[in-house]
Amino acid sequence: MSEPTAPEASPEPTRSHPPELLAQVAALPGLPGVYRYFDAAGAVLYVGKARNLKKRVSSYFSKNHGGTRIGHMVSKIARLETTVVRSEAEALILENNLIKQLAPKYNILFRDDKSYPYLKLTGSGAPHPDPGPGAPDPAAYARVAYYRGATDKRHRFFGPYPNAWAVKETIELLQKVFRLRTCEDTVFAHRTRPCLLYQIKRCTAPCVRLIGDADYAEDVAHAEQFLRGQTQELLQVLERRMMAHSDALRFEQAALIRNQIQSLSRVLHQQAVEVGSEADVDILAVKVQGGRACVNLAMVRGGRHLGDRAHFPSQIEDAQALAAEREDAELTTVEAQVLDAFIAQHYLSVPAPAQLITSEPVARALLQALSDKEERAITATHAPRGQRRIWLEMAQQNAALQLTRLLAE
Repeated sequence: MSEPTAPEASPEPTRSHPPELLAQVAALPGLPGVYRYFDAAGAVLYVGKARNLKKRVSSYFSKNHGGTRIGHMVSKIARLETTVVRSEAEALILENNLIKQLAPKYNILFRDDKSYPYLKLTGSGAPHPDPGPGAPDPAAYARVAYYRGATDKRHRFFGPYPNAWAVKETIELLQKVFRLRTCEDTVFAHRTRPCLLYQIKRCTAPCVRLIGDADYAEDVAHAEQFLRGQTQELLQVLERRMMAHSDALRFEQAALIRNQIQSLSRVLHQQAVEVGSEADVDILAVKVQGGRACVNLAMVRGGRHLGDRAHFPSQIEDAQALAAEREDAELTTVEAQVLDAFIAQHYLSVPAPAQLITSEPVARALLQALSDKEERAITATHAPRGQRRIWLEMAQQNAALQLTRLLAE
């Protein structure tokens, strides 16, 4: 999120603000940080970040804002709190944590929606010791499941997905192509014969040892490749395995792999699939109209377009008035301000993919803050080509449609 410019001069006293407040402003350091304005009743009015706290906060009290929305807010300021941080990126993260926590009247605010769902593969993928004869150990056979909540390192998580339907559809694909188990461990441990899913070719029945440990682990590894978007490599591996079985006259095994290849090829043909180095991409488009805004988030995971999710911020008009005061020349429109606010608030709690495709430019400081948080480079492109341009155009159309629906209600 960008910052307003401010003069070096200390604030001049005004009749509307107590001398103690103005003295506090004059004594602020020229360091990066976050500031909070409160009214006389203790309600938070605005949260902002600054590369230079003294310059930034002084600008509110040294300018004549007249009867504007900014002037209306400034006239209400009775108390100020500040927090000094080490960098602008750290200030940005703290700013948006406080915006989500305090819901200030004059900030663009995206309300927390229910948490995003994930697809979970149980286990870490590390080799599991052979349990020997007897009932198979459920922990040795990864289970694919729908999951919502905090992730951990004990299991493998893919996502987030835009909604529950997208996760469940992917699970069905994994059942059709790779025949992975979905049963709970307690059910698995007490099976004595295959269930219906085995009969309809949606599971290989590891619960009763109708598939070997190594073969099942290989199916899980192939499913992981699919989820990570490594589809071309996976097809090549399957084709080599099929030919090896055929050359060794193992025609039944070759036929099973041929069926896998055909199922996988149908899936790839039916869906918009991107083959490239960055298979996980978020596409973000913003539309502002009639004092309201919509940010449409389209999610691509493993190269597959999983669906869209619309987000509607509040307090656009007040934030639009404050946008003119901001310092960062990268964000010149209210659309860019809204998108900047969404990215900053959304990715505090949701992992960011390495690539963002956006309808507006994204501030460099925000991308740096995301990169610091994820401990890897996060980039943004707002003039994509090819398949990504098509995805962005679709996201823009969906943002416009969702906003039209909201305004009509």
